Amino acid sequence: MLLIENGYVIDPASGLEGTLDVLIEGKKVKKIGKNLREALGENGELECIDATGKVVAPGLVDVHVHFREPGFTYKEDIQTGSRAAARGGVTTVVLMANTKPAVDNVETLQEVLQKGKETLIHVETCANVTFGLKGQEMTPMEELAKAGAVGFTDDGIPIMDAELVRRAMEKCAELDMPISFHEEDPSLITNNGVNRGVASAHFGIGGSPREAEYTLVERDLQIALETGASIDIQHISTKEAVEMVRQAKKKGSNIHAEACPHHFTLTEEAVIKYGTLAKMNPPLRTEEDRLAIIEGLKDGTIDLIATDHAPHSAEEKEKPITEAPSGIIGLETALPLAITELYSKGHLTLKQIFERMSYAPAKMYHLDAGYLAEGGPADVIILDAEGKQVFTEYYSKASNSPFTGWELQGVVCTTICAGKVVFEA
Repeated sequence: MLLIENGYVIDPASGLEGTLDVLIEGKKVKKIGKNLREALGENGELECIDATGKVVAPGLVDVHVHFREPGFTYKEDIQTGSRAAARGGVTTVVLMANTKPAVDNVETLQEVLQKGKETLIHVETCANVTFGLKGQEMTPMEELAKAGAVGFTDDGIPIMDAELVRRAMEKCAELDMPISFHEEDPSLITNNGVNRGVASAHFGIGGSPREAEYTLVERDLQIALETGASIDIQHISTKEAVEMVRQAKKKGSNIHAEACPHHFTLTEEAVIKYGTLAKMNPPLRTEEDRLAIIEGLKDGTIDLIATDHAPHSAEEKEKPITEAPSGIIGLETALPLAITELYSKGHLTLKQIFERMSYAPAKMYHLDAGYLAEGGPADVIILDAEGKQVFTEYYSKASNSPFTGWELQGVVCTTICAGKVVFEA
């Protein structure tokens, strides 16, 4: 048995907060209460962790992660990605399906899930909405769901065929499974990854206008309300899209949206400063957009925080701005960024941060995760919420991050997954 003593326990599901002990037996939380060591008496098998002055909370659930396997393992693989997740306090990930081959068939799906079982954390995966991410023909969703997919997405590529989107949403509603959308209309984009505005002008390129995002968001929210599907508007970046989600949520309970730490921390000015290390899809926008995203997180319009962990090789990122791939790594910096930008500046409480990074994403994907309760899963992190750290090296195979060298608040001290310590600082 493992006893975590004297930590400040936060459970975003029940609202429980207070200085308590947490007793873990096997893969479950056995007891939460005060003075549990005294109640247990002498027990030679008891391992204790003193969490005095630390926060004890459920492991994070990141529902937007790229581990690049199969097909692109020079960037990342399921093992290295999982180690990066554990360092960041993430005990459950949901992988995106834009691999090679794509996760549009049972064989590839099962290969990914099997490799996930060989890691120290819980690895789930989405399957594709369309074959080969081509946006033309729907995958056998029911078959993929039975084989273990937890949701569907063509993330990385928007689906332009509205009628196909409708049929996919109808099927997901029937299966009671979430469907996630990458909202960028390529017909409006000259150069992706850079906002059309100050940043694109700096580089002398056309860039990506905000309309590319919110026009598709508007379409898909309407279809979702008509079909009743549970949808996730991924990596939201514009104030218009935030407001559209806010209004749609008043009409339907299955509307979800996610914000990435980079979109609530940085603006397009970062692309000018950091170059390709701050190039991402959708791009970093304006300060007005950044503040709108924070407001959306505060009022619950945006109910999920996810990383869009997108590793690339140094050689790829060293290419010119119009040729380098979009995306940054995020698993290791996500919680410190949330604490630095949202908690320390008074936008969200720690409980709200864990609600958006643990409980709400787990709930959307119907996962038994993201909460801390007796009888629940022993996926727990111990966090020094006031501690500071500077990121210079990563557990990820990649290092493409504009946050390298930043001093951030919030240090994950210990990550416990299924009752086992999988990371210690």
